Amino acid sequence: MRLFIYLFVITALACANAVSSDPIKPLPIAVEYDRKKAELGRALFMDPNLSADRSVACVSCHSFDHGGADPRPVSIGSHGNKGVVNAPTVYNSYFNFRQFWNGRAKDLKEQAKGPLHNPAEMGMVPEEIERYLRGSDFYTEAFRKIYGRAPTHDDALDAIAEFEKALITPNCKFDRFLRKETKLSKLEYRGYKLFKTLGCATCHNGINVGGNSFQKMGLIFQYPWREGLPDRYDITNSPADKNVYKVPTLRNIELTAPYFHDGSVKTLELALKKMAYHNLGFDLSAEEIEALVAFLKTLTGETPRIIGESR
Repeated sequence: MRLFIYLFVITALACANAVSSDPIKPLPIAVEYDRKKAELGRALFMDPNLSADRSVACVSCHSFDHGGADPRPVSIGSHGNKGVVNAPTVYNSYFNFRQFWNGRAKDLKEQAKGPLHNPAEMGMVPEEIERYLRGSDFYTEAFRKIYGRAPTHDDALDAIAEFEKALITPNCKFDRFLRKETKLSKLEYRGYKLFKTLGCATCHNGINVGGNSFQKMGLIFQYPWREGLPDRYDITNSPADKNVYKVPTLRNIELTAPYFHDGSVKTLELALKKMAYHNLGFDLSAEEIEALVAFLKTLTGETPRIIGESR
């Protein structure tokens, strides 16, 4: 089985290498965004008054201290409502081809709408959001300066999306390696070679080391399916789409435990072991896991500048 996987991956990478010598591309040092909109979006992102019981904000489930993700297996929303999936990182989400685990949102603005209105998360409706914002002198003045009108639900989504666009984590060690600014250790480099030859890079590639395709969890050996989780089946109703999810980014992966859509895996080592078994069809050795973890830790980037400047 492993020999078959090796041959398949080598063939796939040979095709990819006709275009590029590396399956991963470095993040840009910065992206262009509207600073004033992003600063307003930051205030909205941090504001628990945008939830039904004034107890949770966007940052409650996308913690800046945990790589933009939630350290709990599932998030807790307003009125103590419990979610059903692990909240993915918001860092570098601008580079995802779709948003949410099942890709139901086409961009960050559409994504921002979901948690605000989900009864199990923030539980608000547009009218309540506008009433709150227009009752605030701070928001009324800020929206008029930036958008030229009183606060609206749509403008609030736009500002949150602009803030999230700015949440990039450049200059990780691996990006600097790709730019030939530094070298990897022997262990890190071995991990990168394994990442490519074992098959990880067939799904985790591109600028976000993932986030650019849908793939089945349990491609070789079945992964337990649970009804009610937001996979592609939840959208298409096609049995073939059960346990099909957007491939998550691996950037900052050492900071974003627990892992998988169900938040069931506590450590990076166990996540690698399970992924190799379910999606590649073989068991990793302890030495392979050690090397892969060393490589994955080189994907931890700088804190987004807009966060660091706000502290």
